[in-house]
Amino acid sequence: MEKAIVLAASAIGAGIAMISGFGPGIGQGYAAGKATEAVGRQPEASGAITRTMLVGCAVAESTGIYGFVVALILLFINPFIDKL
Repeated sequence: MEKAIVLAASAIGAGIAMISGFGPGIGQGYAAGKATEAVGRQPEASGAITRTMLVGCAVAESTGIYGFVVALILLFINPFIDKL
């Protein structure tokens, strides 16, 4: 019975961890939109704007990747089963 509770809690925790994917998606869309606006205003600065946008999107994406890794660990490795 305890194993089933731990597995259920791990599945719920993995689902909650995947909610962290919404933030990077919204942030990257906002950054890409603002970068497009900036290039439209100053086309000569497109190289610096694009570079800065890509670095910012990479940092934002790392948050989603961390959530995904936590979800995979909870679902497949499940370190809490050993604690029973």
